[in-house]
Amino acid sequence: MIIEDPIARLLGTWATGINLWSVLFRIGLSVLLASIVGCERSSKRHSAGLRTFILVSLASASSAMIDICLLREAGETFAVVSAAAVVATAMISGNSILFSSKSQIKGLTTSAGLWACSVVGISIGMGFYTLTLISFAALLCILSQFPRFEAILKDRSNHFEVHLELKNSANLQDFVTTIRKLGLRIDDIESNPAYVNSGLSVYSVSMTISEQDFKKYRKHSEIIEALRSLDYIHYIEEMN
Repeated sequence: MIIEDPIARLLGTWATGINLWSVLFRIGLSVLLASIVGCERSSKRHSAGLRTFILVSLASASSAMIDICLLREAGETFAVVSAAAVVATAMISGNSILFSSKSQIKGLTTSAGLWACSVVGISIGMGFYTLTLISFAALLCILSQFPRFEAILKDRSNHFEVHLELKNSANLQDFVTTIRKLGLRIDDIESNPAYVNSGLSVYSVSMTISEQDFKKYRKHSEIIEALRSLDYIHYIEEMN
C-alpha cells in the first residue's frame, strides 16, 4: 500500500523523488528544524547544543536519502545506512549521560532528544514531510513545555530525594529525628564518597511523606526550606 504524503502532494512531484531540488529542500529542512531544537537545548545550557543537534539531523536525513537510492538502484532490501545512523546516534547520546557529584543523572533528556532528532531527520530524508512536522512539533513541545508539568507532578509526589550536606556526621541522628517529627519516613540513606575529604558529611536521602495532613498543605520546596533552617545542615536540595 502506497501512502501519499499531503505536504509532498502540495509541494509537487519534485518533492517526492530524489533530485537536486528535493535534496536541497530536505537538507535545509533538517538543518532548520534541528537548529530550533538545538537552540532550545543550548538556551538551558545542556550538554548537547545547537551544532550537535544539527549534525545528528543532517546525518540522519542524508542516510535516509542514500538508503532510498540504494533501495531503488542497487536492489537493497533493508535501509542499512539509516539503521547505522540511529545506532550511532544512540551511542553518541549515551555518552552525554553523566553522574554528578550529587549522585544525580545528568543529560538523560538531552540524550533521548538527540535520538528523537535523528528519527525526525530520517523522516525528512524519506520525504515524509507531514510526519516530520508533527513529530518535530511534539518533540519541541516535550522539551520546552513539559518540564513545568513534570515539576508540578514531582512537587505533589509522596516520594522525593534530597542531596544533604551535614556539618558533622554526628548530626545524622538529629536529622533523622527531625524528619520523623515532621511526618516523613526515610526510605534510604546513602553516603556520598565524592565529599570524603571535604570536611562535610554528605548523603543522598530518599523520603516519603507518610502523614496525609502534612502532604495536603506542604510542597517539597517548603519542606526543604524548613529543613534548610536547621543549624547543623550545611546545604540541602531536592534531586531531580
